[in-house]
Amino acid sequence: MKKPVVALVGRPNVGKSTLFNRLSGARTAIVADQPGVTRDRLYRDVEWDRQSFTLIDTGGLFLEDTDFRGQVETQVTIAIEEADVVVFVVDGQVGVTLEDQQVAQVLLKSGKKTIVAVNKVDDFKKQDIYEFYKLGLGEPVPISSVHGLNIGELLDRMCSLLPEITPQVEEEGIRIAVVGRPNVGKSSLINALLRENRVIVSDVPGTTRDAIDTSFQKGECSYILVDTAGMRKRSRVSKGIEYYGVQRSLRAVDRADVVLLVLNAAEGIVEQDKKIAGYIEEAGKGVIIILNKWDLTASLKNRQRHFENMVADELAFLSYAPLHFVSALQGKGLEEILDVVDDVNCEQNKKISTGNLNSWLSEVVFLNPPHAVRKGGLKFYYTTQVATKPPAFVFFVNDPEMIHFSYKRYLERQLRDAYGYEGTPVRFIFRGRSPRQNE
Repeated sequence: MKKPVVALVGRPNVGKSTLFNRLSGARTAIVADQPGVTRDRLYRDVEWDRQSFTLIDTGGLFLEDTDFRGQVETQVTIAIEEADVVVFVVDGQVGVTLEDQQVAQVLLKSGKKTIVAVNKVDDFKKQDIYEFYKLGLGEPVPISSVHGLNIGELLDRMCSLLPEITPQVEEEGIRIAVVGRPNVGKSSLINALLRENRVIVSDVPGTTRDAIDTSFQKGECSYILVDTAGMRKRSRVSKGIEYYGVQRSLRAVDRADVVLLVLNAAEGIVEQDKKIAGYIEEAGKGVIIILNKWDLTASLKNRQRHFENMVADELAFLSYAPLHFVSALQGKGLEEILDVVDDVNCEQNKKISTGNLNSWLSEVVFLNPPHAVRKGGLKFYYTTQVATKPPAFVFFVNDPEMIHFSYKRYLERQLRDAYGYEGTPVRFIFRGRSPRQNE
C-alpha cells in the first residue's frame, strides 16, 4: 500500500532538517537500537491523527554541488516529482528572499499542493509573517521547529491535503528489490535475471507513479521484481541524479520482501552504500549482498578474501547477510541468487515455539550469565517470538535497563547459531516483569 509523500523544500539554513527531526522524531515508524546504522537519511514514516505519510527531507544529503541555484532547482524538481504535498520552509526572521521567490515560481507552475511554513517565529504576536503572502502559495503557517511551536497546526494542514490511501491488490510471490547507488550494475543484474527466467507473467503497475513491477517464475516459484531506479526511464533532472536514484531505491526497499543490495567490486564500499544498507536493516527486510562487476577485478581468488573482510568491516550491521560475487554483464554467478532469495524468505517467516526458545534461553544464560550491574543482577524469566518479517522476540526480565548492548549481541549470536535466520534482521524487545507476575 502506497503511503502519501510530503517533501520539505527550501533554501539552506531555514531549518528544514530541524523541522524534519521535529516532525518525525517522536512519531517515526522506524525504530532501531543498532550500533553502526546510519540515521541521516532522506525518508521517515510519520503518523498524525491516525494518518500515515512518508516525509522527505530535501536537505541535499547526496548533493555536493555548491552552486545554490543548482541545488534549489534539483531539490524542488525532485520534490515535485515524488511528493503529494510540498512544505516550503522559509525563514521568518530573514523575510522573503529572491531565492524564495524562485522556488515559489517553480511550485506555482507545478500545481503541486503546497504549504508555506514560516520557521523561526518565536513570538506569534510580534513577528509579521504577512509578507509571505506575496509568494502566492496561500496562507502561511508560522512555526518554530526548535521550540516545537505550532507544529500540530502544520501537521493538521498537511494531513488535510493528503490523498486518500487506496488498498492495492498484491500479486502472490516473493517481492525482490534490486537496489544500490547508480552505476553498480542494477539494470544489468535485473536484465540477467529476467533472461535467465524467461517465463514472464505480466507487467503490473507499482505504487510509484511510473513504476512497473515485473512478475516472473522459476519452476513453480513466483517472484515479483519490484521497480527500482535502474528500471525506470532516465530522470529529466540533470543534477542530483545520484540523490534521485537513492530515493527511488529506498521506496523499493519498503515494498520488498527480500532486497538484493548491489555493490561495485571495482570501487569497493562507499558512504552511500552504507546509507542504503542502513535503511534496509532498519526497514527489517531480508537482504543478500551482491558484489557485482567481479570480472573487472584482478586476481579474483586472491581478492575474494579481501572483499569478504571489507564487507565484514564496513557493513558489520549486516553480518547476517549472505554475500555473492557475480558478473551480471557476463552472466556469471547468477544461478544461485533466486535459490538464496527463497532461503532468506523462509528464514524471515520462521517461527520458533515458545518451549524451544525457553530451553535455548536457559542454556545460553547458564553458559554466560549477564554481568550484575545492580544488586540481585539481571534475571530472565522467559521469552517468546511475537512476529515474523522480521522475526521479533520478547524477553521478560526483572529490569530491562540492566541489559547491556554487548549482552544483546551475545544473545543474537547465540540465537543465530541455534536457529539460523541467515539474511534477515532479528528484533529483541525487553520487558520488565516482577517475580510475582511470573508465578
